[in-house]
Amino acid sequence: MRSNTGGPASVDALDVDIPAPGGGRLRAERTGSGSPVVLLHGAGMDARLWDTVVPELARHHDVIRYDARGLGRSSLPDRPFDDVEDLSAVLDHFGLDRAALVGLSMGGETALDFTLAHPGRVGALALVGASVSGHGWPADPQSSAYATARRQRDAGALAALELSIWAALGRTAPGGELVEAMVADNAERRIASEPFLAHFPDRAAESRLGEIAVPVLVVHGDQDHPEIAAIAERLVADLPDAHGVTVPEADHYLPLRSPERLVELLLAHLARPRRAGE
Repeated sequence: MRSNTGGPASVDALDVDIPAPGGGRLRAERTGSGSPVVLLHGAGMDARLWDTVVPELARHHDVIRYDARGLGRSSLPDRPFDDVEDLSAVLDHFGLDRAALVGLSMGGETALDFTLAHPGRVGALALVGASVSGHGWPADPQSSAYATARRQRDAGALAALELSIWAALGRTAPGGELVEAMVADNAERRIASEPFLAHFPDRAAESRLGEIAVPVLVVHGDQDHPEIAAIAERLVADLPDAHGVTVPEADHYLPLRSPERLVELLLAHLARPRRAGE
């Protein structure tokens, strides 16, 4: 896994290709030592999202990050795939029965769905600008423009929409150049991959949040999309053991905009004493 400077993210990082369920491969990196933490990025991004978070986090934890199917350096799918099954394959490959999950946007949705499907394999959750399955997003011109770009397979339009909607702080903010690079690098891959992402109408985590027993940190930036703030409020209200934090001067790409603050929050959350049996 390469950093935004073009060098390795950590001197002891192990870069591997993991066989993906049904064929293909997932590109992953493992670094650090301690209790395991898996980092899940959002749609149209890749694992470089965590470049400025991993070095400090890996001083305290065994950190795994990977490119989701069809994005970054993972292979493009040629048949339906399930992000929850892919996450399970990553844990199995590294021999992890249980781990903490940190997911941003789509990665947060995957983390929640995985926790409901495999509650014994998750020790803690951190949801950063997370989406959640079963949530009804409002119809608006932005959604219509996204649908048009996908239908027309217009990678340029999709990338421009991604930046205008989700990267509100722009290129001059911390991580701005890397944000633009990730979006540009993944736009065509996203168009090619998303039609193969399996949909499960009965997978609706929003109505099942009360079943999640692990401690959850819910984080979002104050410059993120308003619907992300609404989802964060719902998560904090409905999850039995949740704590919410709003990070100032951060948009949807929060791990690149405010890495020091996010690491501080994650380390405190992951160090929280667990009750017996957790």
